[in-house]
Amino acid sequence: MSSQPLGDRSNYQRGRLDANDLLPDPVDQFRRWVDEAIAEHLPEPLAAALATADESGDPSVRMILIRGIGPEGIDFYTNHESRKGRDLAARPAAALTLWWPALERQVRLSGSVSRLSEDESAAYFASRPLESQLGAWASAQGKPIADRAALEEALRAAAAQHAPTPDTAPRLPPHWGGYRVTPVRWEFWQGGQHRLHDRFEYLRPAPDASWETRRLQP
Repeated sequence: MSSQPLGDRSNYQRGRLDANDLLPDPVDQFRRWVDEAIAEHLPEPLAAALATADESGDPSVRMILIRGIGPEGIDFYTNHESRKGRDLAARPAAALTLWWPALERQVRLSGSVSRLSEDESAAYFASRPLESQLGAWASAQGKPIADRAALEEALRAAAAQHAPTPDTAPRLPPHWGGYRVTPVRWEFWQGGQHRLHDRFEYLRPAPDASWETRRLQP
């Protein structure tokens, strides 16, 4: 039995992307598009699909939230013992994709991954709401659990053990922290009519070289 077409086809016509529109540095271009997504009040404008692979090459992808954008890379935080944490320990490389349907835009990037320092992770952890801090202590991310009640009991236990006092706050869990993706490749995609999308790729021929751009066919 052959599969049936699903959904309606969109005829992208929000805008165009030309080489003259691009900033020389892809991080600056990314910030520009992120700022425009935020200005449009899009839900979760920093949500991204993160792809990793384990030591056997088995791929895995999930949604994460980008929590840092800088010249050295893109930062996110998670449980080191989760599947993505184990994947990154075995193969420290990843790819990210962001998709903003309302703007008919997509950004892709890929590169090596390194763990942030404990001080950097602790500083970010301290900025999280208390409930999120306790949740990081309570959850063994990705591991089986009997039911919701067991998870809520783990949260109560974490709250009892790590409850803040006037002089202390929950400390950084040893199994939780940040990662930085240092991109070697970026792609900026603007939807076009008749599937003639505008695609531009940034590549760096050497670590200290300037970024080079080229248009890709849709």
